[in-house]
Amino acid sequence: MFTQPQLNSTRILIIGSEGNIGAPLTAHLRALGYDVLGFDLRPGWREGYLTGDITNPIDLISAFDWGPQVVFLLAATVGRMVCEQAASLSVSTNVAGVNNVLQLCKRANAKCVFFSSSEVYGPHCDPMDEARSIPQPNNRYALTKWLGEQLVEYEVRTSGLRGVTLRPCMVYDEHETVGEHRSAMIRFVSNLARGRPIQVHRGSARSWMHISDAVRAIEGAIRLEEYSVINIGHPEVTPMAGLAELIRSELNASPELVVTTDLPPKMTLIKRPTLDRQRTLLGIEPMVGILEGVRRVCSVHARAPRQPELAWDLVERRQAPHKVNGSDGRHSEFVERRAAGGRIPSIARSDD
Repeated sequence: MFTQPQLNSTRILIIGSEGNIGAPLTAHLRALGYDVLGFDLRPGWREGYLTGDITNPIDLISAFDWGPQVVFLLAATVGRMVCEQAASLSVSTNVAGVNNVLQLCKRANAKCVFFSSSEVYGPHCDPMDEARSIPQPNNRYALTKWLGEQLVEYEVRTSGLRGVTLRPCMVYDEHETVGEHRSAMIRFVSNLARGRPIQVHRGSARSWMHISDAVRAIEGAIRLEEYSVINIGHPEVTPMAGLAELIRSELNASPELVVTTDLPPKMTLIKRPTLDRQRTLLGIEPMVGILEGVRRVCSVHARAPRQPELAWDLVERRQAPHKVNGSDGRHSEFVERRAAGGRIPSIARSDD
């Protein structure tokens, strides 16, 4: 299922290799000559990839038998609203699952690069300083990521685990997954490109880092010898109203589609990370500014076909026997009904 380590190559296990950061990171590290094994919950069967769930430790055994020297732990239940709704899933994945990986890292003597989130700082840290700020998470996603950080730090301090914690701040990619659970950049672009309204939170601002810069910074963590917590981000902080206008102008969308509202609960108004450690420890200065980044994202989504905006009500779910790849399984059948009026535009909120 995967290639054996090459002579003198660094073996890297990426847990969460199919995600919005994991997939570009996997490609980037392979291009640099690293021997990379991907691992993710997403089903797949190919060279250099294993399927499994970090909440089930036995799934991880084959990956660690491969003998990784560095483990990037990206797998998580992600998103403020998702983790509020799926409370047990967020805790089991982001806390218990992290603990499973850390225990195996210790047994394999592998360094763990843990992906946390800028969300851990909470709403009152401006700037978000990894050396001085005291995180005060204000949503379950942030809380579980903070607890994951504490597990890493505990194992480093008490068990000799080699580790690094990264706190990415608003990483975006023109090819990332589109959905209402995603961050504002991709949702603003995808919705405005299709003539749908967006919400901009009054007074909010963010530091946005393009994935091409993020993977360079992440790769730098491989060479760190001492444990550190490091913000990953861009020094340019952009008001969300300004970002919305850049996107609207680039797509030639109607100004009426941009709606200004107050900040909802459990969100952070301004994300302004300090980046001294990114510069000094990882040796990275971002190269893609917000103007270039917006153009890249818009160029991809402006070419997407406009689909009729149909609203559907889920009215019934039935479990029925069904043959899947020759084996007996259970198939979820959905009966859907079109809502009255047929077209109900959703509003993309400025969430991260």
